[in-house]
Amino acid sequence: MRYSQAELGRVFILKLESGEIIHETIENFAEQHHIKAGVVLIVGGGGGEDSTLVVGPEDSKARPITVMERSLDDAHEITGFGTLFMSDEEKSVLHMHISAGRAGASTTGCIRRGVKVWGMLEVIILEITNTKASKQYVKDMNNFVLFTN
Repeated sequence: MRYSQAELGRVFILKLESGEIIHETIENFAEQHHIKAGVVLIVGGGGGEDSTLVVGPEDSKARPITVMERSLDDAHEITGFGTLFMSDEEKSVLHMHISAGRAGASTTGCIRRGVKVWGMLEVIILEITNTKASKQYVKDMNNFVLFTN
């Protein structure tokens, strides 16, 4: 295990609107407000056309990783939790998993492929300060990985 200690900074409350892509909107907001690290909580509606979750690797032992995807073809109730850190290229990177439910069925996965807001989505960002933790791209994992420095 590796760890670092940090402190809490500002708190942001956002309301995302129908059609916005969750991870893009949050990452853009973080860059505009100079949020280098944070915890992100969401609740509301999501899914519909062009909304896709990453739901796991096809083979957990294979490198590079080939992901499995699941489309959220219609509106779902969603809740999610994520982390926000700067990449080695100084870009905000959100890593968020959501659970999405509709008509008694649910699925859970990562929103990196793009999940649209349906209706509206409430977002709380808790800024983390005094940390050197960052995201770095790891090619054989085909993803960003957290480094705590």
